[in-house]
Amino acid sequence: MIAQAELFELPVEVPPLRSNGHAGDLASELAAFREFGEATRTMETRSATFEGAPLSVTTFVNEFWTARQRQAHSLHEISYRACFKPQLPRFFIERLTQPGERVYDPFMGRGTTPLEAALLGRVPLGCDVNPLSITLTRPRLRPPVLEEVAARLREIDFADAGEQPDDLLAFYHPTTLRQISALRKYLQSRRDSGALDPVDDWISLVALNRLTGHSNGFFSVYTLPPNQATSAKAQRKINEKREQVPPPRDVPRIVLKKSRILLSDCTLVTRRALEQNFPRAQLLTGPSEHTPQIPSGSVRLVVTSPPFLDVVQYDADNWLRCWFLGIDLKAVRITMLKKLEDWQEAMTAVFKELHRVLAPGGHVAFEVGEVGAGGAINLPPTHWPITVTPACWPSSASANVLPASGLSRVMRASATWSLWPRC
Repeated sequence: MIAQAELFELPVEVPPLRSNGHAGDLASELAAFREFGEATRTMETRSATFEGAPLSVTTFVNEFWTARQRQAHSLHEISYRACFKPQLPRFFIERLTQPGERVYDPFMGRGTTPLEAALLGRVPLGCDVNPLSITLTRPRLRPPVLEEVAARLREIDFADAGEQPDDLLAFYHPTTLRQISALRKYLQSRRDSGALDPVDDWISLVALNRLTGHSNGFFSVYTLPPNQATSAKAQRKINEKREQVPPPRDVPRIVLKKSRILLSDCTLVTRRALEQNFPRAQLLTGPSEHTPQIPSGSVRLVVTSPPFLDVVQYDADNWLRCWFLGIDLKAVRITMLKKLEDWQEAMTAVFKELHRVLAPGGHVAFEVGEVGAGGAINLPPTHWPITVTPACWPSSASANVLPASGLSRVMRASATWSLWPRC
């Protein structure tokens, strides 16, 4: 069912990439790229459609982004499972868009692509089926100043507790759980009354990211890394093994401390860039294969990474965050696909919708690493079984098999990225 392909590491003539004036000579730039010390290897990928028609695409192999790059903006410093580094969307945003253009991530997650787009003066768009995603993204597109956060924390009555599930005592000291419950009650009341403002939104974001972790900078006793929450039963076993009990934590103090870190790079220039583009931002909750709120032909660039296949348990990892926000996970249709055929079908539907929203001359940068438990299935660009049929994209093609017109280039780095043009 999957189209097979071969990679030929041979010298390949790289004609200039015809573009809309935004990308420049991207193909030549990639071929000459050696910013991190290694020369780009230019290869030819030969493949075929599912119908057997031969196709060929130029493939660039190099480290186009690296952990050795400068630290990303402080606003990115929140944890989320299976998220990519901000340097990845930055690579494409800087080369394929201009300020004021729209950049979209249909699997928004923690909001790395929309935030990086906004920081670079582009209009951010994002979609995710989990409403948690908007709570992680929106506050960082309109950050308050630290003094506003401190003042609001002083106004909240942290003794006015609401629901305090006994199971959560595996994570929290009773006084800490009381403060968390009081903050949860306050934020829910503000949402219900329509009074939730950017400062409340920010405090909700920071609290979400301090719920559990493995240092005294979190509300909890030592537990899993902050991007995933274990069950209360499993936490009790961790406590027994480590002979630990949850210590008291000062919730407002921790929220303020983390806010100071997140806001440390928020200069006047940063705030102006965010303020300019936030009114035009679109953050959607729903399936990414159906986004009628996004006008056709309005997006210049898509940078995304789809849900992994049978690896990351997004619902289990975020159960505690969803409790804090009052989200019923049973009502959220999280994409958890176990079969390759189901993944293919889901991604095909997404690609058809991306073709609708993408402007002529726009691009889709699509990241897929190893999928399947234990890395059982590796989907390099030569084996992506995604069927797309729009104009200028090949009919029934495996994902990196693009028109042999010289317009399409595939780039690889720490993960596998494929660049799709919308002609």
